[in-house]
Amino acid sequence: MALRFIGIDPNTGTGESPTVWVDDKTRDVIIQSWKADPELEAECAAFEVPGHAVGIPESEAVVRIPAHMAAILRKACDAADRSDLR
Repeated sequence: MALRFIGIDPNTGTGESPTVWVDDKTRDVIIQSWKADPELEAECAAFEVPGHAVGIPESEAVVRIPAHMAAILRKACDAADRSDLR
């Protein structure tokens, strides 16, 4: 796996560090961030739409991304979508 660093929360101190990468091989967007609070996780787990089972599989997690990181997420999505990485 070759992760390409895209960005980190500009408000990061020395401990918490919401961070975004792109896997150059699979073009997946990789996100490290805060775990969602139990109420938000429960709301996500109860959400029902076609193709989305109720609950959160053991292999998945609900994370919270700071809104001010939207530009970093767009940059990651653009990087993942670049045709020269395919």
